[in-house]
Amino acid sequence: MPKILFVCTANRYRSPIAEACLRDTADHDRRVSQWEVSSAGTWTKDGLSPTPEAIREADRLGLDIRSHRSRVMTRQIIEEADLVLVMEQGHKEALQNEFPQKKEFVYLLSEVTVGIPFDFPDPMASPGDGRIATEICSLIKTKYGKIFDLAGKFQHSN
Repeated sequence: MPKILFVCTANRYRSPIAEACLRDTADHDRRVSQWEVSSAGTWTKDGLSPTPEAIREADRLGLDIRSHRSRVMTRQIIEEADLVLVMEQGHKEALQNEFPQKKEFVYLLSEVTVGIPFDFPDPMASPGDGRIATEICSLIKTKYGKIFDLAGKFQHSN
């Protein structure tokens, strides 16, 4: 079963929302309901709760991330993933440099969903702005087939 990993800076806003959104989408599609979806952070520590803003935005989107706890990106976590989707070019570059054996499996979420590389900026720069959560979830819900197709292709090549 393919394993998809979302990554952002602290694993407390963007990647937990993306994880919950893809899980929710997969739960409604029996073809992919058994796929594993998780998240981790590049510069964080283990066990932190989502930010209050992330919880509020997830609630607004019909998602519950209250039980989520941050995870630090490790070699084991990235090795287990078939596809790694990041929020910013800096995340992509950092992961590809730190884990060169997984370089070809790391993509910007925007690259996979719409074919154009762009960042989903850290919402903590504008905490009251829910557009980032909405855009992430909207892209995942409308383009999840592209995510699963790529993950499935990589699963067979790992």
